[in-house]
Amino acid sequence: MAAKIRKGDRVQVLAGRDKGKRGEVLRVMPTEDRALVQGVHVVKRHQKPRGMNAPGGIQEKEAPIHLSNLALIDPKSDKPTRVGFRLLEDGKKVRVAKGSGEVLDA
Repeated sequence: MAAKIRKGDRVQVLAGRDKGKRGEVLRVMPTEDRALVQGVHVVKRHQKPRGMNAPGGIQEKEAPIHLSNLALIDPKSDKPTRVGFRLLEDGKKVRVAKGSGEVLDA
């Protein structure tokens, strides 16, 4: 099945402590229905030192967020939108923004 949210998409968070934040999808984990979004759901992790090149300390990194809490941003209206699919004349299946009807895939 084709994924509605893919790596490189601009998304907005719909629910949770980061509601309203926007970012780019860095990685999608389809088996877990989660995605890593740049600058969203940042958590602190305590890291032990691992030699000279990896010092210890408290590090901040993005944690995965559930796909149901994300909405793709419509390139035309710059607002969150749902995603649909359409078949083009040449038989290619593309993603379409439901709000404006804009084709999302090049």
